[in-house]
Amino acid sequence: MPEDIQETRLIYLFESIQRGTMRAAADALNVAPSAVSRQIALLERELALPLIERHTRGVKATEAGQLVLSYFREQLAHKRDLLMQLQEMRGLHRGTVRIALGEGFIADLMTGPMHRYASEFPGISVMLDVGGTNEVMRRITEDESDIGLVFNPPPDAKVVSRASSRQPVNAIVGPAFPLLGRSNPIAFAECLKFPVALNHDTYGMRQLLHLVEQTEHVRLQPKLTTNSFYGLRAFVSQGLGITFLPDFVAHTELQTGELVSIPVNHPVLQAAEVHLITRTGRKLSMAANRMMQYMSSGLTCLRAI
Repeated sequence: MPEDIQETRLIYLFESIQRGTMRAAADALNVAPSAVSRQIALLERELALPLIERHTRGVKATEAGQLVLSYFREQLAHKRDLLMQLQEMRGLHRGTVRIALGEGFIADLMTGPMHRYASEFPGISVMLDVGGTNEVMRRITEDESDIGLVFNPPPDAKVVSRASSRQPVNAIVGPAFPLLGRSNPIAFAECLKFPVALNHDTYGMRQLLHLVEQTEHVRLQPKLTTNSFYGLRAFVSQGLGITFLPDFVAHTELQTGELVSIPVNHPVLQAAEVHLITRTGRKLSMAANRMMQYMSSGLTCLRAI
């Protein structure tokens, strides 16, 4: 076994797995495919374990390969954090904070923490990546993002919640919806009478509704399935049916009366939560820590209901 691992070989392995083929990795690194293959083979020989599996469509990491990739990602994250901390010590106040979050959080972030952060730290740039719950969790565990904001994430030992808040899921409807005007929450079964628009399965909102389906022994048949929260709100505002969202996702439309929120009498929907997350054991730079503090105190979605 080697006493050290050459970083160049780790880069070749990382790029090959991330891009799916050695040829794509070679193109990205501007080297010959044979050079990528040779360096990975040398790394496998040094570690005395296979690191990739070759398939007709490309390459895939073995269990040992996944361990090596996790180590490499952590090293990259530590290097980025170190460089940013050194910059902060020199008083340059430059660098990048990377945030992964669902589309439904963007307005909340921009009107609160982002506005304050941008004015106080003009030299720090923010990289914002939008995706469903599964994608945000992946980006955090693989150190592609520093901070994540997710709705109802599944338990994961690789992720730690830095702040959370209960945000019940309500039925979001148009102003002419038939069930408006009731003083009590509606039953979930009553919602099944209307066309429904839902997210894809990779979103925490849809995963939560799958749990409701199991407890109620029903199956939702969405009229519209989309990865766009704007699409869900537009579906409802046009009077096409109903959707399910926490109120903060439709805050503007609820304020103007374009949409209306109806509480749904179901314990799973009422117990939904928003979480501000980082990777377990990750030491954030000062800039990322400050952003996390601003998000924790300034996001509407993290205020208790």
